[in-house]
Amino acid sequence: MQWIRDEYRVSTEIDEFDFDVVHRYLSEVAYWSPGVAREKVERAARHSLAFGLFLRGRQIGYARMITDSTTFGYLADVFVLPEHQGAGLGKWMIECVMAHPDLQGLRRMMLVTSDAHGLYARHGFAPSAHPERIMERVGKP
Repeated sequence: MQWIRDEYRVSTEIDEFDFDVVHRYLSEVAYWSPGVAREKVERAARHSLAFGLFLRGRQIGYARMITDSTTFGYLADVFVLPEHQGAGLGKWMIECVMAHPDLQGLRRMMLVTSDAHGLYARHGFAPSAHPERIMERVGKP
């Protein structure tokens, strides 16, 4: 599936993804996954509904929804390369994610962010109404 806006394209065709770009960002820039192994990045993408953001065929952004496509989704690993930020591309990519047919009608979507609350709030995300119910088990990267 794909969406097009001017010279930009969002695609779920995972064989088009440049996992060197995705891995470099997630392992070296992202605060949530420092040092993550390239194999884990690609395996995670292939077991999720992944979205690539492209400019004239070059990957400049990424997001993935971990989902059963029926009841639950967890949005993760969202980024736009720094040199392309500020043009509304992250907003557009999330619009594309939220419009994907496999994600319609889910009972719950979740995510974790430390700095993009405004971006996600415009798509209906809010702090948990019952944070006391949420638990986590943190493993190694």
